[in-house]
Amino acid sequence: MEPDSTPAPKLFSPLSTLFPGYFSLVMATGIVSIAAHFMEYTWISRALFCFNVIAYCVLWALTLARVLFFTQQILADIMNNARSVLFLTMVAGTMVLGSQFALMSPYMGVAKALWWLGILLWVVLIYTFFTVNTVHEPKPKFEDAINGAWLLATVSTESICVLGTLVAPSMRNAEAVFFVSLSAYLLGAMFYIVLIALIVYRWFFFSLPPDKLTPPYWINMGALAITTLAGSRLLLSTTHWPFLETIRGFITGFTLFFWVTGTWWIPLLIFVGIWRHVAQRAPLKYDPQYWSLVFPIGMYTVSTFIFAQATGLQVLASIPVAAFYVALAAWALTFAGMMHALARQALHREA
Repeated sequence: MEPDSTPAPKLFSPLSTLFPGYFSLVMATGIVSIAAHFMEYTWISRALFCFNVIAYCVLWALTLARVLFFTQQILADIMNNARSVLFLTMVAGTMVLGSQFALMSPYMGVAKALWWLGILLWVVLIYTFFTVNTVHEPKPKFEDAINGAWLLATVSTESICVLGTLVAPSMRNAEAVFFVSLSAYLLGAMFYIVLIALIVYRWFFFSLPPDKLTPPYWINMGALAITTLAGSRLLLSTTHWPFLETIRGFITGFTLFFWVTGTWWIPLLIFVGIWRHVAQRAPLKYDPQYWSLVFPIGMYTVSTFIFAQATGLQVLASIPVAAFYVALAAWALTFAGMMHALARQALHREA
């Protein structure tokens, strides 16, 4: 697709190449904030909450400006098999921010509004992603199209369940909201089972050079972590919707299955990262895709904490305490890298 030939103000020129998955910044910041909230680091959780509200508003402003001034470029991203899925970070970011409002503020009305907005975005973007990959021609090579980011289909869908269970008790038709949440939990699980098979097939049977082994592959674990959180939230909601009690055993077993599998992924992802950066000497420099690494670590922390609460498995209680510090360190390093990259970009433009 040809670039938009309409001239744009110089101020907006960097937007032409804006990473379409930048709402992963909101996802990562929000979940680390929630983890800090549960670990009772109030000042950290509040600071990250405030930052996340600002980041969310800024990213929406940048996205709308890109739609206005670089329509052709954003359409090219939407029609790209590998990049179209990245727009689903808008859904997950919206839902994670809504969860912050539901858990950490008295503004439940804002949380409910974000849930409705997230559902609207999900309907538009999930069907766009699947339609593009079905009808777009010519078809790309399998190894060029699929990557870990495809599991944002699971993450965005499960985020509907997570926030839905938080806002449902205050909704007029709570039973309908719980039903939507349960449906999202099951649908997201189905997406994972299908897509992870394709991703593992790509890993095993196609060349995987270091530049292709990007941080979004951590979503292999992160998608399972948010599915665990969604199932745990459903288990904690049985007093609000009696139907959940009738399938409690199914949800518990299914959620434990996803937690165990997600835990299994962590050492493998670490080993692969060491191979990439040590053995293959891939440079370790800031890339917005690194927010897709921070989010899974933070989500694993929160999901393990809530799963232990929902099931009474106190054997898991020490895991989120240790995982929180890893998530916070990962967020701080990625944030420092982003600030450094933005400063260098600003100096380069001035020069």
